[in-house]
Amino acid sequence: MANETINQEDVNKAVWGACDSFRGVVDPSIYKDYVLTLLFLKYISDVWRDRQEHYQAEYGHEPALVAEMMKHERFVLPDQASFYLLHKRRHEPGNGERIDKALHAIEEANLNKLRDVFQDISFNSNKLGDEAPRNDILRHLLEDFVKDALDLRPSRVGNLDIIGNAYEFLIKNFASTSGKKAGEFYTPPEVSQLIAVLVEPQEGDEICDPACGSGSLLMKCGQRIQAVSGSRKYALFGQEAIGSTWALAKMNMFLHGEDNHRIEWGDTIRNPKLLDGADKLRHFDVVVANPPFSLEKWGHEKAEGDRFARFRRAIPPATKGDYAFILHMIETLKPNSGRMGVVVPHGVLFRGASEGVIRKKLVEENLLDAVIGLPEKLFYGTGIPAAILIFRRRKRDRHVLFVDASREYRDGKNQNFLEEAHIAKIVETCRARQSVQRYAHLATFDEIAGNEYNLNIPRYVDTFVEEEEIDLLAVRAEREKLKDELAALEVEMDGYLKELGYDS
Repeated sequence: MANETINQEDVNKAVWGACDSFRGVVDPSIYKDYVLTLLFLKYISDVWRDRQEHYQAEYGHEPALVAEMMKHERFVLPDQASFYLLHKRRHEPGNGERIDKALHAIEEANLNKLRDVFQDISFNSNKLGDEAPRNDILRHLLEDFVKDALDLRPSRVGNLDIIGNAYEFLIKNFASTSGKKAGEFYTPPEVSQLIAVLVEPQEGDEICDPACGSGSLLMKCGQRIQAVSGSRKYALFGQEAIGSTWALAKMNMFLHGEDNHRIEWGDTIRNPKLLDGADKLRHFDVVVANPPFSLEKWGHEKAEGDRFARFRRAIPPATKGDYAFILHMIETLKPNSGRMGVVVPHGVLFRGASEGVIRKKLVEENLLDAVIGLPEKLFYGTGIPAAILIFRRRKRDRHVLFVDASREYRDGKNQNFLEEAHIAKIVETCRARQSVQRYAHLATFDEIAGNEYNLNIPRYVDTFVEEEEIDLLAVRAEREKLKDELAALEVEMDGYLKELGYDS
């Protein structure tokens, strides 16, 4: 098995099966971090062992040369931190403590790439129970990851992004079982793909997500550049407020080979960390995000004195932070090339007060390019429909395209999905930038102003289908015909009953 071609489905099944050690004992929102971290450790151990064996085959008689060659690898794996050493000692007490020490050693040996990544996770935590049951859980977990299906050596995997795909698979499955917490770390892949295409990332671009979660949306933009140009010449930037999710993004980037990235840990609104040399907000070619919907306590109390003047148009409401993120993103767009895609709840399109003021100014400044309504039950943790707003610093006209794609989806019972055809239709409509009956409308500035800058999609896209007029005379004639047919059937039935001796 170990020498056979690796199969993505088998890997996915094996990593999901590893969760069985926790199910019924620990909540999924907790054990996802343990499974994902151990998968990370297993992968780098396999890569390290594979490269070591390669050099030993080539320079076996010169151990010093092998050691020197290993210094030039993407990362360093200290001897005592190998997954295989931990697995070998799995029957001994202290599994949690040994895994924690291994992770700490890996972090210390790779500070430039993994600084603080493991500080929020402890395998020796009481979250996993008392010492004895915890040791058993971790023993089973180590045994799950040593299976042949999870032999992730590059010599077996080849150029396939097996580990990156497996990581995304796990994150997606954890999102689908994590309820409201799912929105904290994951955007559905088809939504990420749609946004990545709409913002048109190019070779050489600097791309930012100020609420990056596990980094999936950022990486979709990078993958789009690779697909179109074959180049990896781009840079990814992000910031994430939740420590464990930030760590997830760092590991996710590492496993996808996205070394040209900078992911900061902190609150983007209260303490933006992606700054330039002059201590001002850094500007990017592309800015994308799926921020938390209508976040309360986003930092309203300090908004008036914001040193970056992000809220000069108006200050968003204290209990709804949607426009706080939008305004931050607008301020980080490069003056000439900047374009932006953001996921928002529909309330952003029509709510009044300060949000209405902000909306009016963004339209007047000719920044808003398109409003795309998405189906309901598309996002993990919420059933409400959402919309994508596309902004551009340089537009070809003063119009705004409205797209109602709310009926374009595949029904997945509890979760709906966008298929390739749905994504292609949205993209083609946005590129053509023309009205499409009952699907899209290209609204003029005057039209939007006439609607008092309300961007609610039904105001612009009429999806009403008129019912055919009913011909009442024809209905009456049909009714009379049916009455005659019924009378004839009654006579015929009476005849049959008489023949059978049931003469009434």
